[in-house]
Amino acid sequence: MEKKREVTIYDIAKELNVSPSTVSRALKDHHSIGKKTKKAVLKLAEERGYQPNVIAASLRSNRTNTIGVITPWINRPFISSLISGVEMTANKQGYNVIISQSHDSYENEVANAKALYGSRIEGLIVSLAMESTNYDHFQKFLKKNIPVVFVDRVPDDINTTKVVINNYEAGFKATQHLIEQGCTRIAHIGGVRHRNVYKERMDGYVAALRQYDLTIDDNLIIESDRLSSEEGFRIAKYLLNLPERPDGIFSANDTAAVSLIKYAKSVGVDIPNDVAVIGFNNDPISTIIDPPLSTIIHPAIEMGKLAATQVLNREDQTDIVKSQTIMLDTELIVRESSRRVVIPKESITKA
Repeated sequence: MEKKREVTIYDIAKELNVSPSTVSRALKDHHSIGKKTKKAVLKLAEERGYQPNVIAASLRSNRTNTIGVITPWINRPFISSLISGVEMTANKQGYNVIISQSHDSYENEVANAKALYGSRIEGLIVSLAMESTNYDHFQKFLKKNIPVVFVDRVPDDINTTKVVINNYEAGFKATQHLIEQGCTRIAHIGGVRHRNVYKERMDGYVAALRQYDLTIDDNLIIESDRLSSEEGFRIAKYLLNLPERPDGIFSANDTAAVSLIKYAKSVGVDIPNDVAVIGFNNDPISTIIDPPLSTIIHPAIEMGKLAATQVLNREDQTDIVKSQTIMLDTELIVRESSRRVVIPKESITKA
């Protein structure tokens, strides 16, 4: 079937016997056009299914009023909340948002960046893929003074704005909580260590063990390039079948932690009395699993709002500070997966 031709302002002008410029101004609610003419133009435009040519308009004005977002996965609760925060702020200021996902693949991330650059976005928000260690694909944005803000998963060596949480402190708090519940052999499930969030959470875990003079056992520190449900089951099977299994586990996300609880229950391991478990992110599933999962609140919506605000501020103000790190605090949520008989803090010996 032949595609129907788009209705233009010239078609509307001809039908109403007015000039195309009159139609254009009427559609923009210009004060120079009378109410009667505006009403006639708008009525006919709606009847004929007229749609403004956004691409042509953006070429003329050199503005698209669009920002891009590159995320690892849009189906993760943390990321969907992050995107929600971005859209709330962007839409409020009259901007549209184009969302893409890398599936934690470096190649996909490069392709996403290329597509968004070709779409003439006016700003970019990025949470890096697990695989990415090279960031040259973002340089073309920076060279064109298109603001780029990294959020959560950020690079160390790009001089631009970053919105993060205090992952080190959060990792310390999670591990310290397990110690205060009486755990002495604590495992850690983390992501790849070149990714800032996982390295910093692991550093906090190690620091807590050292502070309380507990053994750091490399066999209990697991690195995963996905931290998916499937990975959670695989890691749980390994950890819970060790000759000397851990009595506490800190997972760098809730997805793996929930799988671990499911596996533990399937083999008769009591959570939390045999093994206390804490996750990270406060995903909705953390309250559905039995027992409910202790976790760290990750302020995703606020991070998304801040990232969008930084992009839009920098887009409008050439003299704004172009390199800063905004760090948000986290909160420990204690639920039944880690809640044992509390040991008085003064009875726990620190190094």
